Amino acid sequence: MSQKLDTSGRAITQWLERSVKSLGNHSDRLNAINVFPVADGDTGSNLYLTARAGHDAVSELDSPDVGGYLEIAARAAMESARGNSGTLLAVFLSGLAEPLIGADRLTAPGLAAGLERAKVRAWSALSDPVDGTMLSVINAAALAASSTVMHLKHDPESRAALDELLTQVAQASRLAVQGTENELPSLAEAGVVDAGAVGMLIIIDELCAAVRGTDAQFEFYETFHGYNIQDPHVHLSVDNAEGVEVMCTVTLDALGAATLRGQLDSIGDSVIMSPVNQRGEAFRWRVHVHVPEPEEALALIRQYAEPVNLSITDLCHHDA
Repeated sequence: MSQKLDTSGRAITQWLERSVKSLGNHSDRLNAINVFPVADGDTGSNLYLTARAGHDAVSELDSPDVGGYLEIAARAAMESARGNSGTLLAVFLSGLAEPLIGADRLTAPGLAAGLERAKVRAWSALSDPVDGTMLSVINAAALAASSTVMHLKHDPESRAALDELLTQVAQASRLAVQGTENELPSLAEAGVVDAGAVGMLIIIDELCAAVRGTDAQFEFYETFHGYNIQDPHVHLSVDNAEGVEVMCTVTLDALGAATLRGQLDSIGDSVIMSPVNQRGEAFRWRVHVHVPEPEEALALIRQYAEPVNLSITDLCHHDA
């Protein structure tokens, strides 16, 4: 099998396309078990829409630069990110791309470096990172990749080494999903695994399948607590938070962004700030926050920069 791996940019194209399709197919199930951080039943939809934005940006490209291709997809995903889960997916893609810029093929060391960078970016983007979420899966994947590279039985640049790494990453990610139920009280009470974590696993499983040229196997997902199409939408029976989700893009230097993040932390929850790209001495930042009312957050943001790509969503909606 290792000799049949596609390590070119074509595999990345296939990965993004497959991820969009599978997230769409699984979105109802993901929405049904979405109880953290807010039981609003839209994690599956948010992941699908964010992944689709990334894929659409590169669907007509044919680039030999694996990292450069991913960077374009990540930037588009970040600008159109939906919710906590979509924003973290965009951050994941952005981090994954960084060590792969200029690479014309995927290798075990390159993917391990990308997963490690994605982990660092994802954890640092959140003001209050929490185990038992997408972060647990990203962390498990990165740790498995780095450990595998350190103990490879094959030439690190070989396809066999990449195949070995993919196997270990997939296994670690599945175990991380199973563990989420015991890491967060809200998940344990509802008797489900974390929706975002399952979504992240779908993306990782599709990466493995795209490189190998096989179909992703989702039968194992039936063993995840609550992840059964006959189940009712668990999130509907969970007390929902009140307030709104505010998302926008701003241009700030690093100090301004850090100051804004600190002030958003003082008035809201689920604060995420991640750089989209650099503009001179400043960066474009994607901002995400949950607040009781949007006015205070918008007034605060406008003290530092004029927000663009602004969206305000009621946290109490149930659109699953």
